[in-house]
Amino acid sequence: MGKRLITQRRGRGTSTYRAPSHRYIARARHRKYDDIEKNSLIKGKIIDIIHSQAHSAPLAKVRFDNGELVYIIAPDNLKVRTEISSGYKAGLSNGNTLPLSGIPEGTIIYNIESLPGDGGKFCRSSGSFGKIVGKLNNKIIVRFRSRKERQFDSKCRATIGMAAGSGRLEKPFVKAGNKFYAMKAKNKLWPRTSGVSMNAVDHPFGSGRGSHAGKPLTPPRFAPPGRNVGAIRARRTGRRR
Repeated sequence: MGKRLITQRRGRGTSTYRAPSHRYIARARHRKYDDIEKNSLIKGKIIDIIHSQAHSAPLAKVRFDNGELVYIIAPDNLKVRTEISSGYKAGLSNGNTLPLSGIPEGTIIYNIESLPGDGGKFCRSSGSFGKIVGKLNNKIIVRFRSRKERQFDSKCRATIGMAAGSGRLEKPFVKAGNKFYAMKAKNKLWPRTSGVSMNAVDHPFGSGRGSHAGKPLTPPRFAPPGRNVGAIRARRTGRRR
């Protein structure tokens, strides 16, 4: 009898596949969307830069003048005791947060809100950023590093600059042990065995001479969990011409 597929075991929700959220420090987001953010500005100071297990970029612990304590995605080239501002009237300095309507075209931004007040949804990983390339009425066009463009509400907020930790992927792991502990910290399943390398009883793509699936990589639309592997509900199939 074969073993369950990874997709089947993951659905049980056991500790093997559960995120270690009890070790997460805090949620990284902009400060609350109040009247100060809409009409004025508030100043704060970075009191610490910390490592968060839940984020690829470091977090900056910011204390604002009203005593509010907020964790944000740390901006690049800023250090402890640096003053930043947040609000409609904030300046265009590195690390300041303000609405997209107040940011000129060509500016590098990160941690962009999808809806006004949600705290930030786009360009949050280490070294990521977007660039404002156009403005249409109440819509702001932002281009990502993937060259894709997206329209945002002009009231959505973003932070000037680029997320810190841009060189994270340049350093090699070198040893399997380093990779093991990196994956263990995020509770990721590693190492992953390819389905074509398994036996026929363990995976639909298993067995056969050579590492090949032996059947279409796109499963049937309503395949059961034991067969629902590969290019699930692919948008297109076949060779690109």
